[in-house]
Amino acid sequence: MARGSGSFATFLILCPTSFFLGMLFSSFPYDYPLLWTSVAAPPAYYDQLEQHLRFMHNAPAIIPRILHIVIGLGLLGFITKLYKPSEANMLFDGASLVLYMVGIIVYVTNLVKGLRIVSAGAYGTELVEGETAVGTPVGIDTIGREDSLRVLSASNTILALVLVGVLVLQAGQWYAERKEDQETESMAREAAAEGAAPAGRKTPAQARAGAGGSKKKQ
Repeated sequence: MARGSGSFATFLILCPTSFFLGMLFSSFPYDYPLLWTSVAAPPAYYDQLEQHLRFMHNAPAIIPRILHIVIGLGLLGFITKLYKPSEANMLFDGASLVLYMVGIIVYVTNLVKGLRIVSAGAYGTELVEGETAVGTPVGIDTIGREDSLRVLSASNTILALVLVGVLVLQAGQWYAERKEDQETESMAREAAAEGAAPAGRKTPAQARAGAGGSKKKQ
């Protein structure tokens, strides 16, 4: 595919990925006490975290719509780059798309479901259709309040690692294409220099060949 359209598609991939990383970084102060320190968090911290998560989940409908539109823009960028792909596209963009889809799966299965549980306060229960809390059958293990919040924080960390992987693969593709362009330009300059030699002037190789022929005649 043309490099111009490829650059625009890369832009569609990098912008949503960076946008999501910014969102996850804004949640890092809430995740840090749960995952990255051995000091036990005070009870008031869990109340603040629950209030924050409920506020996010109960945001106006335009907020999740914008989020889903941004997710769609990233997918559009991958589809554009993988249309009539080259070998580099298949390697780098294919792996990036796999990571991007892993991120979407984590978002749908862990974060969305976790936010619904926190909003309903239905720890240790299952949610049917995301709203109604029903009892869990006997014999099935459930997780409590603190563990549910840790799962959400761990999901944020997994998402961050996946998105960083997308950025690394896109940077690797840019570097590989840049080196390929440099090698192509170098070969083109060498070919042009050889072809631009004056017709009446012999190249060093031709001069050596001519000198060898004259010695044989003598």
